[in-house]
Amino acid sequence: MDMHCQMIMDEFLQNHASFEKMRDLVVNEIKKLLSENGMAVTAVEARVKEEKSLAGKLELKGGKYSTLSDITDILGARVITFYSDEVDKIASLVEKTFEIDWENSVDKRKALDPDQFGYMSLHYICRIPKSMYYDETHPELNEYRFEIQMRTALQHVWATAYHDTGYKSDVEVPKEYIRALSRLAGVLEIADQQFSQIIGELAEYRRKVRTLIKNGKFEDLFLDGDTFNSYLELQPFAKLNAKIASINKAEIQKQSLQPYLAIFKTLGLRSLADIQNMIKEYSDDAYRLAVLQIGGTDLDILAETIGVQNLCTVYIIKHGYGEAGLKAFLDMLYGERDRNLNSAKRIMEQARTIDIYGE
Repeated sequence: MDMHCQMIMDEFLQNHASFEKMRDLVVNEIKKLLSENGMAVTAVEARVKEEKSLAGKLELKGGKYSTLSDITDILGARVITFYSDEVDKIASLVEKTFEIDWENSVDKRKALDPDQFGYMSLHYICRIPKSMYYDETHPELNEYRFEIQMRTALQHVWATAYHDTGYKSDVEVPKEYIRALSRLAGVLEIADQQFSQIIGELAEYRRKVRTLIKNGKFEDLFLDGDTFNSYLELQPFAKLNAKIASINKAEIQKQSLQPYLAIFKTLGLRSLADIQNMIKEYSDDAYRLAVLQIGGTDLDILAETIGVQNLCTVYIIKHGYGEAGLKAFLDMLYGERDRNLNSAKRIMEQARTIDIYGE
């Protein structure tokens, strides 16, 4: 290494602590941005270039750099996303937060010719703006540039595979391996596009579901996890719960209704309209059963599931499933246990008392 390169190396060693400080600031700020915008990624990572790595760079390209400030990747950060459309969303956040050196930034996703496949990543060369962080005793924190790479997990797989071929070494990689890597890059690019397309279509489906539910178009919606979750936002059992709670002037305690998705499907309900019909047809009997169950008690706290549980109970009895059906229902709710049979027998006796009969 010549004297000029050694001077750059000495400057790096003298300011190593500053680069480490910059690394922590950048990582923390990126994570904060992601959290504030509700974005999940596979990884946020950063590193300060090792002395050995910088020495190798200077030996190969030292003549390009006048000072350490000319080297833009002493600090390198990386954000790895799940899907390709998220890269641009994160880039937008980075643009609003850091000072971008547009002249030296590069979008390698657009650098390839149409018939080529290979490394795809968005690289921004940045500075920490004083508005984000400033320490007058360490002005270099706002002067040195650093790199932020943004790419998908599959693009990261490609980059790692390509890097592992030793592309920076003096050993020429045989063409058959380069060709194999190019084929892999093509497959990964297609997979990235398909993942983003599927996620986009799912988001559109969920928007459609919410609109249909909001407009009461329940007959158009088959019962699944998405439709059921959106349906629960309407609190469809709240009216029945309030009526039951009024028996003892009880308080309704929040409890998950998720187990009832599988129960509804087991009972043969196939759409949200089927649940609506159950509420309309069986709410009165569900209330009468609740009066019998809790009317003579001093219960003043009831689970939010009380209404839907009694609806299912009445449905099972009305459809002639009897004690066996009730036990199976209780087994799904609480796990298989001997006392579920006794509970089923007791519920059947209560139902007969208020003239609830099966077919």
